[in-house]
Amino acid sequence: MFILNGCTAPQQNRIQKMETLKTDLLQLIAEYPSATVGISVIDWTNKQSININGDVRMHAASTMKIPVMIEVFRQTTVRKLRLKDSLVVKNEFRSIVDGTHFAISDDSDDETYRELGKKKSYYDLVFQMITVSSNIATNILIDDLGAQNVQQTIERLGTTQMKVRRGVEDTKAFERGLNNEATANDLALLLTRIAQGKAVGKEEDRAMIDIMMAQRFNEMIPKGVPNGVKVAHKTGEITAHRHDAAIIYPEKGKPYTLVILIKGIEDSEKAYQLGINISQKVYFALRS
Repeated sequence: MFILNGCTAPQQNRIQKMETLKTDLLQLIAEYPSATVGISVIDWTNKQSININGDVRMHAASTMKIPVMIEVFRQTTVRKLRLKDSLVVKNEFRSIVDGTHFAISDDSDDETYRELGKKKSYYDLVFQMITVSSNIATNILIDDLGAQNVQQTIERLGTTQMKVRRGVEDTKAFERGLNNEATANDLALLLTRIAQGKAVGKEEDRAMIDIMMAQRFNEMIPKGVPNGVKVAHKTGEITAHRHDAAIIYPEKGKPYTLVILIKGIEDSEKAYQLGINISQKVYFALRS
């Protein structure tokens, strides 16, 4: 086998391909000079990675629901919690600032609101939290699990920058800058742990993948890959933030992890298109 600088020729080609991909991604980002874009790519085939602003913290938006999901499944293994057990659906929560009550007013989950006062299973709450990004389900779960437990779990899994401080729509906390934060690298690490069966356990992690594959918001990463390619992912958005964190399962070859965090593009369609372009570049560089 031909050797070049300590690498075999195929290894050298793979390294060059990743370097070319990073250059291409930087060129895409350069078209939006006022934006901050975090990208993390993990290619399982070659155990190589790319990160651009991978450790830059941004408002996590709904990507913080991935750690909440992990904690639900973890607690099924360490306490008498079963996914079929249930919690009362409520819309009254306490601010982490002073304990005053607030209610969720902006949500994409009509189904759970119709069940106020009734019971809903942990599994169904997680499913709604991930697939339709239910804010009310998220806060019900965090109240039960404890945000500190969520944070401790992701730190045990290896995250260094991501912060899960609270549920969503805590206006007083938002005004004081007490927000949930994420980085592309930390989200990519968590997704890779799940995909490899190393977040909670093989059975639990497979169940989490199945839930993420039922995601109903598919405006970014899935639109950058060919039809038929499976994508397990979680999106997140607030004003001027559009995120997507995914495990991509090509029809041929091993999966790969891609996280895109976009801050500073007010026009959501432009942000989505940037995400689509990034996803497309990554797919065809790694799996074409």
